[in-house]
Amino acid sequence: MSESSSTPASTSTQGENLERGLKNRHLQLIAIGGAIGTGLFFGSGKLTNVVGPGLLLVYALIGFVLFFVMRALGELLLSNLNYKTFGDIAKDNIGPWAGFMVSWNYWFSWVVGCVADLVAITAYIQFFWPDVPVWLPALVTAIGLIVLNLQPVKAFGETEFWFAIIKIVAILALIFVGIVLVLTGYENGDGTRAAVSNLWTHGGFFPTGITGFVLGFQLAIFSFIGMELVGTTAAETENPHRNLPRAINSILVRIVVFYIGSLGVIMMVTPWDRIDPEQSPFTTMFSNTGFAAAALVVNLVVLTSAASSANSGVYSATRMSFGLAKDGHAPKALNYTTRRGVPMKAVFFTTVFLFAAIPLLLGGDALTQAFTVVSSICSADILFTWGSIVVSYIIYHRRHPERHRASGFRMPLPRIAPWVVLAFFVFIAFTLTLSPDTRIAAILSPFWFLLLAVLWQVVKRRLQKQHRPLTSEIPMVSPREIRQHFDDAEGK
Repeated sequence: MSESSSTPASTSTQGENLERGLKNRHLQLIAIGGAIGTGLFFGSGKLTNVVGPGLLLVYALIGFVLFFVMRALGELLLSNLNYKTFGDIAKDNIGPWAGFMVSWNYWFSWVVGCVADLVAITAYIQFFWPDVPVWLPALVTAIGLIVLNLQPVKAFGETEFWFAIIKIVAILALIFVGIVLVLTGYENGDGTRAAVSNLWTHGGFFPTGITGFVLGFQLAIFSFIGMELVGTTAAETENPHRNLPRAINSILVRIVVFYIGSLGVIMMVTPWDRIDPEQSPFTTMFSNTGFAAAALVVNLVVLTSAASSANSGVYSATRMSFGLAKDGHAPKALNYTTRRGVPMKAVFFTTVFLFAAIPLLLGGDALTQAFTVVSSICSADILFTWGSIVVSYIIYHRRHPERHRASGFRMPLPRIAPWVVLAFFVFIAFTLTLSPDTRIAAILSPFWFLLLAVLWQVVKRRLQKQHRPLTSEIPMVSPREIRQHFDDAEGK
């Protein structure tokens, strides 16, 4: 570490411990739900219009790279179960300043992400109720998120379990219906026929050229935000050495089925140039085929998906602010849990910022444009979080080769893959500068990180003046203990 750490920095009056209330079925479905973000349902219409069928390759490349990020995260978490958040990983491997910046950045990225979800929820509500005031769905949803996140973690797990079930059933049903339409050569209302050849006969597989292909990455990355959610649930999951590897290893299959499978079928049934960029392509497919009732059901499904994403975001952000308080990097009051293990004050602190969606909705001309701007800011911030995981892994692998060898869940190509991933993230950051809608994220992000750097100096000097450690200590785990944890997990 670049700066010292020793004893815990803060305590709470009521409680300061989270409970391991998430079971294997919760973790597996949370992993699936996290891999199916709002961007897939709401933002993919515009993405399809920008990229064309080449979007399938964009999703494949991003998913492949993020699989390595998740493998790195899995090895880090299981090398020391005293890691509770990404901030813990960063501060232990990079330094206290990194823990501060990563934690606050991840908290902020999910707050912004939840605002994007509220924008999407408003758009879905308007499908059913066109005259609804734009502020009302955001207000009701924000209040609902407060209530949901004041329940014990087991209730969160159950909520996300059923939300994920709805997503899975809906996407698999769409894929099945789409395949039937392709096999029967169904003719859409506009005269086009459902066929596999629609992927390349409407201007080619890359109809918008290399420019459109590159621009696709800047928007597509938001769809994957939430994939790292299994990392924030590890501290509240039963038998993580058995359950976490299962959740992470199935990520590639989920991306192939839910992203490439669903959008591939959609573009076979409805050619990419007939998809309305202002609507969800899931809805457009059924609308164009004359299944109005099915389109209504799909809108209801994507509405629950956006609610699920926002719920997960509030959960992640509250756990991050709770951890910051334990380190003395946030107000001490946030380091408080109820008797049921709920960080209640952290929940209120996080959710109050969601009401920022209301002025955004009132001031925006188009919901899709508002969603694009907000989601691009979230994307820029999440790249920093993902990058911190990879940098932490590089340092961990160099400093603790014995812990790497003892692990039963090692990252593939540990000397090469992290650097490839970081180079890919630099490329993604560059693409954010190419479009006016996303350029605002590239412009604002440096100011945000500069603010975090200034705030760290303020917090650092306060802690030093009070003769307190710069962060709480994370107990070490020996290679023998790591191996024993995996052996115990395999025996259960």
